[in-house]
Amino acid sequence: MQHELFSAETALLTARAVVRRFREGDGPALYELADNNRSYLSDYFSQVLHATPDKETAERFVREKMAAWLLQHEYCFGIWENRSAQLIGMIQLTGIDWSIPRAELSFFLDQSFKGKGMMTEALQAVIRFAFVQLFIEKLSLRTSMENYDLHRLARKCGFRREGDLRSEMRKASGEYVDVMLFGLTKTESGL
Repeated sequence: MQHELFSAETALLTARAVVRRFREGDGPALYELADNNRSYLSDYFSQVLHATPDKETAERFVREKMAAWLLQHEYCFGIWENRSAQLIGMIQLTGIDWSIPRAELSFFLDQSFKGKGMMTEALQAVIRFAFVQLFIEKLSLRTSMENYDLHRLARKCGFRREGDLRSEMRKASGEYVDVMLFGLTKTESGL
């Protein structure tokens, strides 16, 4: 356990959003977000859909994410839009290997907020959090080959393409898809 990490911030502010650790009572908001984006999430975030079939189960999922944060196994944030205080996305640091230290990012945003720069703001805040507060040395993210928006976002945030993984992901339809792997080191980020 990394005791210095207990002082890490639990809320990150961007120009238009609050990116914060999930809290008790956030389950219903997460359920609504997942339910409103069900068809979009089914291919690449099916684990979120399985964990949020109803409000009560979504609340248990939120509490599991809170426990994982305290145990330093993963860091899961909700993205809350400033004006409406609506939950519009989720971003998490998972697969943490403290011996390196490295972590993998995964995230999604409500379809109605795409293309407005909200995820860029949230991702940049979490990148800073990972490098400065958690002392992570390398971040990675995976995306399907056809997700051009995410390729652009990754590059905009400083990530570099590190390779391709064939048949690495499986869509809800059963179709296997190839994945692009992106990486960013703390040194490259300038933080």
